[in-house]
Amino acid sequence: MSVQHQRMVVTGRKGQVVTSLIERAEAQGRFDVVAVGRPALDLCRPETVEAALREACPDVIVSAAAYTAVDQAETDEEAATLANGTSARAIAATANALDVPVIHLSTDYVFDGSKASPYIEADPVAPIGAYGRSKLVGELAVAGATANHVVLRTAWVYSPFGKNFLKTMLRLAETRESLNIVDDQIGNPTSAFDIADGVLAVAGNLLDSEDSKLRGLFHMVGTGDASWADFATEIFACSADAGGPTASVVRIPSSHYPTPAKRPANSRLDCGKLREMHGVCLRQWMPATAETVKRLLQQ
Repeated sequence: MSVQHQRMVVTGRKGQVVTSLIERAEAQGRFDVVAVGRPALDLCRPETVEAALREACPDVIVSAAAYTAVDQAETDEEAATLANGTSARAIAATANALDVPVIHLSTDYVFDGSKASPYIEADPVAPIGAYGRSKLVGELAVAGATANHVVLRTAWVYSPFGKNFLKTMLRLAETRESLNIVDDQIGNPTSAFDIADGVLAVAGNLLDSEDSKLRGLFHMVGTGDASWADFATEIFACSADAGGPTASVVRIPSSHYPTPAKRPANSRLDCGKLREMHGVCLRQWMPATAETVKRLLQQ
């Protein structure tokens, strides 16, 4: 007897999360992941959203695509807000019209980073840059467009796919003996594969239950925290163990590495609510990092 898979429609075609979702969903067997992106669905053209999602016939929608050029957003906030705010509203409104749940991915950048401990969902938001502001607009838009939603804030995402800090470190180590890495920004390195596993679990819960406690805002990051310098040190240790490139890490303050957009000094997110309500807890970041490094070196 054949099993009827449910259709998870994900915005974007090549992002770290959508690529990981396709792989993880195939292994798990409940969902068929359908990736919908440009030109059919273009976040810079919100008018394309509804028709593209309707045509894909979703049982659940994952709003994963976003404008993520953090520094560029400082001089292009209108485009960032169009993609991350206006289109997020269109995605959620379409989910509401189709009577299906929507899972929207957001970011630690909605916080200013001044808190001394990990952020909980109820903490006041105060983004310090254009990207964070645009993502906050999206969070509020999704919540306002449909009650049947989950907003998942995540952070410091890495994977074998796309552009990310882990891949950059391995690439630079091929030609550099030492690297200056910021040591006064703290966060939770998070594998896109683990995000995918979490999204699949949350989606299943939303489809299996109408409990309002399963809806709303949640934090979802890897377990354990690190500075960027700590993360780089672990990446190189894993690479050395696997016979890959390595470099020494010179720990520097963020003031020595100026960027157009200011980054939160504390990006740590408390995931207790997600664990309690959804039974989801992502892995410790170090073994997940080792797994990704090994896979990249084997490619």
